[in-house]
Amino acid sequence: MGIIVQKYGGTSVADAQRVRNVAERILYTQSKGHQMVIVVSAPAGKTDELLALARGVAKKPSSREIDMLLATGEQISIALLAMAINDLGGKAISLTAAQVGIKTDDIHQKAKITEISSRRIEEELSKGQVVIVAGFQGINSQNDITTLGRGGSDTTAVALAASLKADLCEIYTDVDGVYTADPRLVPNAKKLKEISYDEMLEMASLGTKVLHLRSVELGKKYNVPIHVRSSFNENPGTIVKGGALMEQGRVVVGVAHDNKISKLTISKVDDKPGVAAKIFARLAQSDINVDMIVQSASKEGLADISFTVNKEDALKAEEVATSMIEELVAQSVERDDNKAKISIVGTGMLTNPGVAAKMFSALANKKINIEMISTSDISISTVIPASDVEIAVQTLHSVFELDK
Repeated sequence: MGIIVQKYGGTSVADAQRVRNVAERILYTQSKGHQMVIVVSAPAGKTDELLALARGVAKKPSSREIDMLLATGEQISIALLAMAINDLGGKAISLTAAQVGIKTDDIHQKAKITEISSRRIEEELSKGQVVIVAGFQGINSQNDITTLGRGGSDTTAVALAASLKADLCEIYTDVDGVYTADPRLVPNAKKLKEISYDEMLEMASLGTKVLHLRSVELGKKYNVPIHVRSSFNENPGTIVKGGALMEQGRVVVGVAHDNKISKLTISKVDDKPGVAAKIFARLAQSDINVDMIVQSASKEGLADISFTVNKEDALKAEEVATSMIEELVAQSVERDDNKAKISIVGTGMLTNPGVAAKMFSALANKKINIEMISTSDISISTVIPASDVEIAVQTLHSVFELDK
């Protein structure tokens, strides 16, 4: 048997009993002849607790020190899990990202993995150890601790699976797979047996929080099969993989939504070449990812430029845009945090006309106003008032018959 990488989320290791349950599951899988590499998140709520502490002692703590602090959450989990496995008669060792050799770029709180040395892990596996690695973290070129962003432990797990040429990467979480919509909003949402990398990439980027976006990107790049399943039962989950289109016969496979977006509008800017480039270059220099962009029709040589960002970046984006008002000879910058993005995803859109019309008609019938629109080959996204998210998700799920 080969190597299996398993990742356990924060709810899976939230207390002592759950840690022992995870330890028993790991040892059972190892008893089937597999070599086991485990990636663990911080206990549920620990990262938010640490962030609250940081903000209690400093108005604007530096990103470097935030990373130093947050990385301790995963170290709690890996040490406890190693203790539990050893207590149950197994052999386990816990390792930080630095001890493993997970190298990242230099961007704190949003670092990307650039290199992994698998030597230490392979040495420990050869001794029969279960190797438990701290997720969510790495070290940069200055040997400073970095973190990969919320949900980054998924990315750690898939990156390790790729580096070790593992047979499978299992992501254990508090849900038992990828659903056609958020079951909390749509009680009759269906669990997908399989989904393609491309569809999962779209779902993850558009608000589905089951998998970290970069973990799916790595899975696709290195062809790592990812099995999303629950740590609280033995049910099969959802397999994310390449190959033939999944869920064949369906034009749309899922509805995604994202409540954590903000819309900013720069009013009355000169409608001439280079203005938009200047705005978005400045935002990029501040490490702000811009999602959707709309420029209004020119009137008297002036136009409004609207764009969306993650709500966590909204204040910084507003500060950057406001600092450019005089330079742009713009009238004002407005920020609206009461927005949401709703999207439909499916590779079937490539060959089926009329999907957008069906989506827009369904929303119009519910009197939901569409403020911005963006499309890709396999997705259509709209920005709507945050108060309309629940009815919008339920409506689109029903219209595209995803409950069948």
